[in-house]
Amino acid sequence: MSALAPCPSLLAIDGLSVAIQGTDLLREVSFDIAPGEVMGLVGESGSGKSLTALAIMGLLPDSSDMRGAVRLEGADLTVLPERALCEMRGRDIGMIFQEPMTALNPVHTIGAQVAETVRLHRRASRAEARAIARDRLDRVGLSHIGLDRYPHELSGGQRQRVCIALAIALRPKLLIADEPTTALDVTTQTQILDLLRDLVRDEGMALLLITHDLGVVAGMADRVAVMKSGQIVESDTTEALFRTMRHPYTRALLAASRPAARVAPSTVGAPVLEAHDVARHYGATRAVDGVSFTLHAGESLGLVGESGCGKSTLTRVLLGLEPADAGRVSLLGTPVGPEMPTAARAAQQVVFQDPYGSFNPRWRVADLVAEPFHLTGRPADAEAKVIAALEAVGLAAGDARKYPHAFSGGQRQRIAIARALITRPKVLILDEAVSALDVRVRAQVLDVLSDLQKRLGLSYVFISHDLSVVRAITDRVMVMQSGRIVEEGVTNEVFFNPQAAYTAALINAAPVIPEAWLDGHVGWSWA
Repeated sequence: MSALAPCPSLLAIDGLSVAIQGTDLLREVSFDIAPGEVMGLVGESGSGKSLTALAIMGLLPDSSDMRGAVRLEGADLTVLPERALCEMRGRDIGMIFQEPMTALNPVHTIGAQVAETVRLHRRASRAEARAIARDRLDRVGLSHIGLDRYPHELSGGQRQRVCIALAIALRPKLLIADEPTTALDVTTQTQILDLLRDLVRDEGMALLLITHDLGVVAGMADRVAVMKSGQIVESDTTEALFRTMRHPYTRALLAASRPAARVAPSTVGAPVLEAHDVARHYGATRAVDGVSFTLHAGESLGLVGESGCGKSTLTRVLLGLEPADAGRVSLLGTPVGPEMPTAARAAQQVVFQDPYGSFNPRWRVADLVAEPFHLTGRPADAEAKVIAALEAVGLAAGDARKYPHAFSGGQRQRIAIARALITRPKVLILDEAVSALDVRVRAQVLDVLSDLQKRLGLSYVFISHDLSVVRAITDRVMVMQSGRIVEEGVTNEVFFNPQAAYTAALINAAPVIPEAWLDGHVGWSWA
């Protein structure tokens, strides 16, 4: 964490209010950031965090009505013409977006994309721009990656580093990072946060860090502002804010970010999903190497590990989307594989990380939820089953007539769960199903999953990089490294007494709020 700078503010926001089509979305937002300072901006989805960042960048929609001032080194950005704002973006203010695959152009090389920023602002030659691009990519730890690589050839963490290189190409005075580590595993997240911290220290830039992860804020920010419904409800230095938490909303965010540990059941049901010495190879790469486990009825089994450890490949094999090169998988006694009977697949369903990406935006919710009926045939009471599934996840019957864009991220994830339930499965595989949700919505979805498991006797394979979530929803956990399970056991026992060095490294990499800051808040201890 950088030292608080006594110098004047680099960025000063004064009474910023934004309305779109007559709806007030930001109300009297005020804060400032000094050079070399990290300012954390936290709050749940829809609180106005990203809208504040877009207002700073001058990227609000044409239909918006903005009042107040946004001053960069004393100059009010709200009165600048678009040409002046275009010159400012990238040169004076850089922005890192949450999802690098949508921020990067998939048909251009990473070198060309970083160099383009330099050429637009500096009128640099092609050779000079490529040299600067190489330097910036080296600066973010990609010296081993060629300029001719495309985004799809890189891992999630590497793509995020490219986005950071783009944002710092011209050494801006202010860097805005909007949820830069949300979809990354804990070790990659630590690397990205260390990189941002080093950039603030070495380049002297100010950083506005937008996140819903309070542990990240505690480890990174000098000061924190908490947003709710378009307003800042509390602001202070980081340690002081966590020690006092004067506003009930801040306390609610903290409680939601630290879910209670699940108590493992004393007895387990019959086996429902079994893997015996499963292997999956791609050439010489052993993506899955001799994995065995048994999932019982009513049980939650966690699967954790950093990106590239083999979790996604194992998931595809468990779903029968890819064949196992060795070993076998069985679901309720039926062999699992690409050739398994269609009707047998109905006993196992999957919920993905981004439900919006797996929804057809032109379909109504009723059609989306009913989609799995192609496995079993559409029953005569399909409409009633759709409504029952929606109500089971806390949505209303009337939601069936709406389109996906009408729902928040948490509501869309509930629709995805409803779709998975429609065939009355015995097993749900949840692949990072809550990683993109803010802490309050995440807590709500976890409550839904826990309630459904109790009522329907479901079994879960829960894949996540968020260890606090795994601790809250699973009975047992498997830790995966380089295609192999390096540790397995009761979740609490593994987390508090890890036997494998890799497991201990994952746990130590997870961002946490210092316990000393929370001494006055009874009941919120990690233990």
